[in-house]
Amino acid sequence: MELFYQISGTVNSFVWGVPTLVLLIGTGIFITLRLGFIQFVKFPYIMKNTLGRLFEKRTSQDGALTPIQALTTALAGTVGTGNIAGVAGAISLGGPGAIFWMWIAALFGMCTKYAEIILAVHYREVNDKGDFVGGPMYYIVNGLGSQWRWLGVIFSIFGCVAALGTGNMTQINTIATSIGSVFSSFNPEISGSDMQRIYLIIGIIGAMLTILVLFGGMQRIGNVTEKLVPIMALVYIITSIVVIITHVNALGGVFSQIFKGAFSPSAISGGLMGVTIKQAARAGFGRGIFSNEAGLGTAPIAHAAADVDHPVHQAMYGIFEVFMDTIVICTLTAVAILISGCADGFYGHSAGTDLTIMAFSTTFGSRVASIIIASCITLFAFSTLLSWSLYGVRCMEFIFGTKAIIVYQAIYVMFVVVGATVQLSLVWEIADTANGLMAVPNLIAVLVLSPKVVKLTKEHFKGVKSA
Repeated sequence: MELFYQISGTVNSFVWGVPTLVLLIGTGIFITLRLGFIQFVKFPYIMKNTLGRLFEKRTSQDGALTPIQALTTALAGTVGTGNIAGVAGAISLGGPGAIFWMWIAALFGMCTKYAEIILAVHYREVNDKGDFVGGPMYYIVNGLGSQWRWLGVIFSIFGCVAALGTGNMTQINTIATSIGSVFSSFNPEISGSDMQRIYLIIGIIGAMLTILVLFGGMQRIGNVTEKLVPIMALVYIITSIVVIITHVNALGGVFSQIFKGAFSPSAISGGLMGVTIKQAARAGFGRGIFSNEAGLGTAPIAHAAADVDHPVHQAMYGIFEVFMDTIVICTLTAVAILISGCADGFYGHSAGTDLTIMAFSTTFGSRVASIIIASCITLFAFSTLLSWSLYGVRCMEFIFGTKAIIVYQAIYVMFVVVGATVQLSLVWEIADTANGLMAVPNLIAVLVLSPKVVKLTKEHFKGVKSA
């Protein structure tokens, strides 16, 4: 087993090594150049047509989601543990400068996700049940040609595996351990066997809730995420701002640390002498991509179901999605951690929700901070679990057809219970590897089909006078 762990870790390090990160960031830069820096030039127009329409009441035809439901379903998959634990990990491994590189990854990732969604909507199909289906596997086949179906199948295989790991087991396990930490804070002497029973109960409840939503189909997932995502995001944003306000005198120093740490990590005190610019950049790029998923090909699966009359209308939500996930929520987490001063003892060591809880404790106290983070993690992780169920189902459907959907759904629900009660270090490694391998066929298709992205973008903005 130890050998298996070592092999898995080595493979994962290779998959998420410099070549993959260069491919991900490079694709974002390439698409940005081809589209004339659309995420900056058209930013006011994009915000007006995304953020400005979030509270409009819309309906969709059967087999489709409203544009907002497609957005919240995709956001449910991206706004998750990466925004809390992932940011803390980036800071502990790469110092404050990692946040600068996370921003860079997000700014170019906006264009990557924009391109993915355009292609997903343009090349989507209608399945046997009358639902819109799309994503990398469909724009590979319908864009590159049927002879490339094998590449779409490869993406789908990794997607099925990643959904069970990243989207399911790791999420419910995070919920279980977060709620368990709250029990521990009120009863430090709770036994291991009692904690295991709590985890099992959480797994069963999670499975039951998943059944209620998952077997209601794509539109029920959209209805739930439409209500859940705004609430969870608002709660976390407000509590993060409260932490920042209570330390506001140190705010200027935080941004000084971020910019200095990006180019001269050793200039930052607190044990950063061993951190290099390469380490800061790698931590920022890696955790940023893990958080907003730009380039992985998952979010386009949700956006492909949107009831829109032109791909660009939905693709603009991709830019908003990355902006909200990384530039807003991840930044708030980073600033809260750095402004509290809690990061100083973690540099060079792996950190996660524990560091974020410590930062929130400086304002709310340890027990209240544990409850806040556990509540946010629970909402984030459960919404991620729901959205990834859609991703896994669509990948399975692409390979085996609609008859395989019920089989995958049953497996998905069983894994919810299993995930709540087991140690997940190896599962994290395998799921993380599957995530990285998904990106390769997706980015190949995005790069090859980039002329179609440019054409559809010009077509849209040609008819918009004030864009």
